[in-house]
Amino acid sequence: MIKIALVGNIASGKSTVEKTLRELKYPVLDTDIVAHKLLDNNFEIIEAFKNYDILTDGNISREKLGKVVFSDVKLKQKLESILHPQIREKIQDFFSSHAGNEFTFVSIPLLFEANMTDLFDKILFIYTNDDIRLQRLIKRNNYSKEYALKRMNSQISQDKKVKKADWIIYNNSTVEDLQKNVIKLIEQIR
Repeated sequence: MIKIALVGNIASGKSTVEKTLRELKYPVLDTDIVAHKLLDNNFEIIEAFKNYDILTDGNISREKLGKVVFSDVKLKQKLESILHPQIREKIQDFFSSHAGNEFTFVSIPLLFEANMTDLFDKILFIYTNDDIRLQRLIKRNNYSKEYALKRMNSQISQDKKVKKADWIIYNNSTVEDLQKNVIKLIEQIR
């Protein structure tokens, strides 16, 4: 089994690539979804952030937590120190449960930031120009330009990550072009 990390900075098109891979019948784990599930009633996070307004109706609000951690690097690191080991464990479980597959894909936007490259055989990077990503974030998430830039700047730059990738798909065109490029890459690596 070849373990492939699907990486791309925020608003790069990873979700579309994931959807295409699933349509091609490949197993895909989305670590954003894993992280969201890990936030549900996570006592360790509630306790670690008890001095901050992160709850709505007794549950962790991703929006409130995001505003707290993206405003303070130390708080972001505190959250990651709780979540990253748990995400690592979920990735290893995913690999175990799909051991018979030719390829497995894990969508992991923070692969390098979380120091999880050791879990993977190959890295597929989705590269999208920063101005396109900014416009997507503002439109898709209804973020202010300032907050969208803060979110984008919280990640290692695409130019640094792309140097560590085995394959790169550029996503500066249409969804159809992106899907065609994914299919073309799969045909090449098979």
